[in-house]
Amino acid sequence: SFAEVKCSLCVVGIQALAEMNRWREVLSWVLQYYHEPEHLPPKVLELCILLYSRVGEPQVMLEVGSSWLRAQSNQRLPELGPLLELYLAQVLLPLGRSEGAEQLVRGCPALGSRRQLQLLGTVLESRSRGARRQDTPPAAEEQQDPAAETLLGVLSQKLLTMLTLLRRALRSMSNHFYLLPYKKMLLATFLLYLVVVRLDPASPTSLPFIYKLVQLFRQAWAAVLSPIHRPPIRD
Repeated sequence: SFAEVKCSLCVVGIQALAEMNRWREVLSWVLQYYHEPEHLPPKVLELCILLYSRVGEPQVMLEVGSSWLRAQSNQRLPELGPLLELYLAQVLLPLGRSEGAEQLVRGCPALGSRRQLQLLGTVLESRSRGARRQDTPPAAEEQQDPAAETLLGVLSQKLLTMLTLLRRALRSMSNHFYLLPYKKMLLATFLLYLVVVRLDPASPTSLPFIYKLVQLFRQAWAAVLSPIHRPPIRD
């Protein structure tokens, strides 16, 4: 029939708008063809509820779903019960509208008494969970700022990396100094002390001795340092 073809085309249009990330236009686009919320086909209403619940904006379907479920023309439809349960689970209860959910369940005889009791139990359980969340103060761990925790983690990682590099540098320096000939270094230091402090450079008799000490210092310097890193020595 024409109504079925129109509903099928609307379903395809809803899916196309959702795939193009134009889900905000879905409800207004559908209402252009059906004009009133209570005239929406059950399949179209179901897709709209699922879509806006999926994108995290179930409040868009709050008035539309309530108008459809309360309309007298929809009370005898076989889809009334499943759509009411979907509306409770995806719109009313996530928004904390437990009182409205209870009124809808009690005013829907199409559900049957057993199913009504089950849904009323679900509504009461959701209401008690909301009350417990309001009464329970958040834990100290939950009060911490996630950005602060991330920053502390990055700083701790950088500090650990710096300490590791420092430890490696100290170990390399210790190994390098361990390989140096300490005796030759001490001998060169002692000879330099004798030249500077004990001898008089102005005395002619000290010149040959100073020359020999300089030669010994050159040999010690060459033994201590490698040719690559050896600084230049000027006379």
